[in-house]
Parts: sequence; C-alpha cells; structure tokens
Amino acid sequence: MTSPMYPPKPRPGDRVAVVSPSAGLPALFPHVYELGLRRLREEFGLEPVEYPTTRVLGADPRDRARDLTAAFADPTITAVLATVGGDDLITVTPHLDDAVLRANPKPYFGCSDNINVLNHLYRLGVVAYHGGSVLVHLGRPGRPHPLTFDSLRAALFTSGWYDLRPAPEWGDQPGDWRDPASLAVEPEMFPGEGWRWQGPSTMVEGRTWGGNLEILHWLMATDRVPSAGELAGSVLMVETSEELPSATEVFRILRNMGERGLLAGFPAVLVGRAKAWDFDRPHTPDERRDWADAQREAVTRVLAAYNPDAVVVFDVDFGHTDPQLILPYGGTARINAATQHISVRY
Repeated sequence: MTSPMYPPKPRPGDRVAVVSPSAGLPALFPHVYELGLRRLREEFGLEPVEYPTTRVLGADPRDRARDLTAAFADPTITAVLATVGGDDLITVTPHLDDAVLRANPKPYFGCSDNINVLNHLYRLGVVAYHGGSVLVHLGRPGRPHPLTFDSLRAALFTSGWYDLRPAPEWGDQPGDWRDPASLAVEPEMFPGEGWRWQGPSTMVEGRTWGGNLEILHWLMATDRVPSAGELAGSVLMVETSEELPSATEVFRILRNMGERGLLAGFPAVLVGRAKAWDFDRPHTPDERRDWADAQREAVTRVLAAYNPDAVVVFDVDFGHTDPQLILPYGGTARINAATQHISVRY
C-alpha cells in the first residue's frame, strides 16, 4: 500500500469542482442544489465549477468518470465535492484515469455511494473526506447545521487535529425535496444522548477506512477492497443508509467481513448513528429507538465473535443522519477510550 498523502487544501476564493459521479439529482431538485451552491459561495467563499454531467440524470458511467478525471486534472480546481450519492458509482470507478488522480491529488468530499470513489482514492494512497454532500448537507432545509459546517470548514481549510463532539441534537427525517417550500422548514430533531463506548479503556490511532455498510458489501463482492494485511491496524467506520438494512442484514455483512479476515485487524470501530426513518418506513420515535438498539446489538454480537478486544464507539454522527461530521478517509483518527474523546487529522 502506498503511503497515505494528504492533498493540498483550498483557500477561500478558490474554484472547486461540483460533480455528480453517482446520481445527477440536481436535474430533479435544482432548488435544493442551488441552495447548496449559494452556501458554498457565501459560507465558505468558494466558487463552484460544474461539469457536463453534474445536472444530468442517467449519464453514461464513462462520461461521469471523464468529468471526475477532468476535475482532478484541472490545475485551477483545488477541491472536488460530490452533489449526492446514488446506487451505481461502482460502474464509474473502473473508467477513472488513475495516473491523473495520482499526479493531481485533491481533497474529495462525498458519502453514501461515493464510498466507491473514497475507497478508490484510498487504494491510490490519496486521503479523501467522508461527508459534505452539496444537496444533503450544504442544502439542508432551514439553516446549516453548526456541527456539520464547522467540521466541513475545518476539513476544507485546515490540516491539523480536530476534536469531534457528540451532537446535542440529531435527526434522520429529511424534508421532501419534491416540495420547494420544504426548504424553509428545519428538520425535526431529537435530544442527543452522547456516544456509547464498548471495549477496553485504551487509545487507538490509525488510518480510517470503511463507510456505508451496504456499499462496502458491494465492494467486497467485486473484490475492490484492500487486503486484510493492508487494513490491519486501521480504524473501521461503518454506517447504514436510507434503505434501512435490518439488524440481521447488518450482522451478515459484518460477518462476511469477519470471514474475509478483515474485522480482526481493526483495533477500533466507529459506528454511525443508525438511520431509522424513511419516506416508505416512517417509524415512530419508539420504533426508531428499537431499530437503533437492534443495530447496536448486531454489531456487538459480530464483533464479539471476530474482534472482542476492539474499542467500539456507537452513535457517532458521520452517516446518513443529521448532523454529519466530516471524517478523513485514509487519514488519521485517534480514539481515546479512557477519556472518551475522538480526534481526526484533516
């Protein structure tokens, strides 16, 4: 494995690429997209640059790969932000020009299906960033979430250590993008209860890897994940999407990682807060609590079998819930179970 390399950071006033390597949802929800672009300009002082497929639904994977490669190749572009996730980015990464990506490393921000790109960059030795969707996070209804924007600002512009903080409030019920009026209404939030810690009271420092659990399963099926040896000593981060995989499915995916020899090598595991609501499954608050409890039990059970000595932190806000903390992907994280602190190096 190539030694990890942190790309140079942008500065306010720079041009940054805004791309849709997964789904071209700006074509369907331009009001959400334009809000995200406006905040990118006003809150961060960055000038977004669109590419031909940014607002195109169903663009050919080769065209999306061409745009992503072009964003890295352009010397006037200093960072690359994905608009949103999707479900077929796995067909795009084989068409990327790895020589261009290696020669022109830039901070890449994305989550959900963008794990395909984050993992691809990881295997090229380039540190990327989990989080920062233009539609979901920059285009959040009502107002930006302070924790999301604070960590995104730090990840964009700074290179030092950043202390993650438990969210004082959280939510997992987004507004309906089909209704432009929904952008005026802040999402429903619930009181935060802090992180939940399991395992030994020790400190772990290592490179981060992982992301959305469903996408990781696809990557394992296509044999595109690093080897157990390459990942040994890393910090695993896992979270689940709006497809709401059951606790049984979560257990089985992690069990497959264990059988592949991956789980035993992670001295620490960060588990994102379980998303437990979607439009076709509008769970009540009590049902959401039960859902999250079942997810935590599934993770605990599989780690007891494959890595009982791991430090495990549940309910870290880095997945498909709100707020979303930005985590370096392939960068360094420090998990101190004795003091119950998590720091990342941007």
